[in-house]
Amino acid sequence: MALIVQKYGGTSVANTGRIKSAAARVSQYYSKGHKLVVVVSAMSGVTDNLIKLAKEIMPLPNEREMDVLLATGEQTTIALTAIALHSMDVPAVSLTGAQAGIVTDGVHTKAKIQNITPKRIHELLAQAKVVIVAGFQGQTLEGQVTTLGRGGSDLTAIALAAALKADLCQIYTDVDGVYTADPRIVAAARKLEEISYDEMLELASLGAKVMQSRSVEFAKKFGVVFEVRSSLNDNPGTIVKEETKNMEDVVVRGISLDKNQAKVTLVRVPDKPGIAARVFKAIGDASINADMIVQNISHDADAPVTDISFTVDKPDLLKAQKVIDALKPEIGFCKVIATDNIAKLSIVGVGMKSHTGVAGKLFDTLARQGVNIEMISTSEIKISVVIDLAKAETAMRAVHAAFIG
Repeated sequence: MALIVQKYGGTSVANTGRIKSAAARVSQYYSKGHKLVVVVSAMSGVTDNLIKLAKEIMPLPNEREMDVLLATGEQTTIALTAIALHSMDVPAVSLTGAQAGIVTDGVHTKAKIQNITPKRIHELLAQAKVVIVAGFQGQTLEGQVTTLGRGGSDLTAIALAAALKADLCQIYTDVDGVYTADPRIVAAARKLEEISYDEMLELASLGAKVMQSRSVEFAKKFGVVFEVRSSLNDNPGTIVKEETKNMEDVVVRGISLDKNQAKVTLVRVPDKPGIAARVFKAIGDASINADMIVQNISHDADAPVTDISFTVDKPDLLKAQKVIDALKPEIGFCKVIATDNIAKLSIVGVGMKSHTGVAGKLFDTLARQGVNIEMISTSEIKISVVIDLAKAETAMRAVHAAFIG
């Protein structure tokens, strides 16, 4: 029989009814003789509520204490899931990330997995027990509780599948699989039967909410083929795997929209070597991920100055502003302009490597909708643009119609 890792997201365990349904699915697999490791997220809305409570006390709470607080969300779910399985006469044991042997670095709220020692999991599986593991969390070698960042339960599941050499990894969510666009925004969106790691990685990193980007990167690195499918029905999902030749026949595989973006612009920065390095080193040292970066070219030889713009995740905006403000006396820029009224729209497809005219078609489609492009970023298989948040959903529907139908 197979060793299967299953992951259930927040909406799949949103309440006790959903938890019972997830447990019933696990029970079905268990009754067929399979060995099960089940990774669960916090119940839908719990993590957001915990963050809200902390920020009611302090706008920028201590990150170590935030990890201790947020880890309780998944710990609640593992216990309830184990109890639900017990009610079905299925032997189950819940483990925190630390108990499951997940060791991370010490970067609080955005920790990276350094090692997994699944000895305890193997022992429990040998006793014919279902192992329920708290996603999203781990522990440093010094015993500090850490979390892996939003969507970190995906990473927990993929990493455990790799460490355990699982036969199958299933990511259960509230949608049937990976769609060409968010079906809640684009009614014409279609489910994909398969998608490459690279395409899924781009979509995940660009705001598609089906998977967390680091988990896809981990899956690609260790060759973990996984399936994204719904916990609400038995429909087949989307297989995420290594790229095959026929995948290049599709120019654009999917379209993503990230509304969780903010833009920071440093106005009239001295245009000389080392300034950008100083800015983004400080941003990196604060564990802030700067995504799209644009620096204008100075044409004033007498007083060479430039503007530097970059995007960050919306929750990091205040922290980024604080970092930049501290640099002002050293660098001497004029002012900082920050806004969170933007969105990042992206098209993704390995077929872009062998087809021309994709960028022109994208820009023309946006122009016809009266959408102004503020920033542009490209890679071999994607094009991203920063646009006005108010026009983002309309733009997404138009672009989907133009490229996918």
